Amino acid sequence: MLSVDLAMARRLELAHAWRAIEYARACRASCSDTVAIAPIAGGYAVCSGVGLPVNRAIGLGLDAPVTPSELDHVASFFHSHGMVARVDLCPLADPSLLDLLRARGYRLEGIHSVLFGLVSDVAAAADRTRASPEVRVRKVGPEERELWLRTAAQGFAESEEPSTDVYRVLAPNFDSAIAICFLASVRGEPAGAGAMVVHEGAAEFCSDSTRPSFRNHGVQTALLRTRLDAAREEGCDVALALTTPGTVSQRNMERVGLRLAYTKVEMVEDIVDLPHAGHS
Repeated sequence: MLSVDLAMARRLELAHAWRAIEYARACRASCSDTVAIAPIAGGYAVCSGVGLPVNRAIGLGLDAPVTPSELDHVASFFHSHGMVARVDLCPLADPSLLDLLRARGYRLEGIHSVLFGLVSDVAAAADRTRASPEVRVRKVGPEERELWLRTAAQGFAESEEPSTDVYRVLAPNFDSAIAICFLASVRGEPAGAGAMVVHEGAAEFCSDSTRPSFRNHGVQTALLRTRLDAAREEGCDVALALTTPGTVSQRNMERVGLRLAYTKVEMVEDIVDLPHAGHS
């Protein structure tokens, strides 16, 4: 059985970090002036813009102990963009990172399940799951950007008329230079959307969304199966995904053969007033 050792954790975290980097770069391409990326403590701090979900440091402490000055760098990086610092804490990171976060008063803000598997093993398990014959999945190109965005937004917003904020959050997932996007349909009508990003042989499945009226039709499972085939075609050997623990998404991913690698937490500075700082 594939084990989750430090080397594998580093690979999973840096693949996820690279997805964040390309998300931020897509934001920069849309004329955002707050995008910044900095390598710190073996990982990356990424700022994609106020109000967007990708403003965090990922992959810290997986190569070596984290020093106080490195965590100070993380804080100043985010402060310079008017944000509190957020750090993804992988349980396999060097204990120095947790010690520093605790000493600096960071608090828990979120919990994420990191699921993974060898693409060959997961694909074999997925082939044994029952597929709904009414769900069709296909890869979409740039000319179908608006259709993909609208379908994904309807699922995330649970509304047929999503707000502009939902579109703003989702658009960089499609526009990312390393994203491969897919659309699911049921009886010819758009039913769900998903994406895959590839970094050094690791494929992350992301942006999973099913329109409310098409839930419980096997849409996400069909999207997962198709992306596993695509990951093999891209030469990937490892697949990963992040979910909220205990959700339907996690169960669907486990059903096709992904398994829990570890649970990581999102830590955030517990401060009210940001110190004054210049741009980094």
